[in-house]
Amino acid sequence: MSGKLCVGLACSPRREGNTALLLERAAETMRSYNVDTEIYRLADIDFSPCMACEGCSATGRCVIDDGAMPLYQRILKAEIFIMAAPVFSMGICAHAKMFIDRAQQFWAAKYLLGRPVVEDEHFRRSRRGIFISCAGTRIDGVFEGPVRVAGYFFKMLDIRLAGTYCYPGVDGRGDILSDHAALDEIREASINLLGADKHAL
Repeated sequence: MSGKLCVGLACSPRREGNTALLLERAAETMRSYNVDTEIYRLADIDFSPCMACEGCSATGRCVIDDGAMPLYQRILKAEIFIMAAPVFSMGICAHAKMFIDRAQQFWAAKYLLGRPVVEDEHFRRSRRGIFISCAGTRIDGVFEGPVRVAGYFFKMLDIRLAGTYCYPGVDGRGDILSDHAALDEIREASINLLGADKHAL
């Protein structure tokens, strides 16, 4: 392995949904470059939504001790992060939104307590990732909300959002597999996340 860690977050409740298939494409690419790659499916993790209790305002840590917390710790250790979430009802899917809302603890750490989320500055600056999404509709602006929400999430976790890859009109299970341009784009985006390092891996 290269020593790098890539964490992929599959947010769709549907197994082998289109965003999950794109994430697997990215993961295959990472592994082909010997990058240690872990994929987590939010639907398999037992966690609760943010309760707006403001408990994290005093400590920078969520008071709810559930499956979200160890997953956040894996993401914080990753140099590369890939988030894949479909659009439901013109917004980011519920599992993703619930997990993102729990990132309030990192907002509190950064902006209320003045504490870096990732202490190692060199590692913090090296962290980067991409956001992948699919929508069944082709309505103008369908990805505006999800992209803004994902951008907030990446910022709270000190991850540079290197690109957003959004595909409209993809609704049926597995439809994305016939879009070879999308599959090739995700592969290239994954390679680009490795930057100059890809030549040394």
